Amino acid sequence: MRLTLEYWPDDGGYVGRLREVPGVFSQGDTLDELEENIRDAYELVVADAREEAPPGSHVKEIEVPA
Repeated sequence: MRLTLEYWPDDGGYVGRLREVPGVFSQGDTLDELEENIRDAYELVVADAREEAPPGSHVKEIEVPA
């Protein structure tokens, strides 16, 4: 799946968010570090969503168009 990273310079580094996933923000000293951190933030959001699913529900990852 490909997501859009929107980023901007901030205090000597970068801050960014995933446009398609509300609430996924991160920062890094370099663009590479920001990309790594935003992937980690996304993984945490997905893991939290799975843990919060009510009993008896099912969770499945799906492909979505960009």
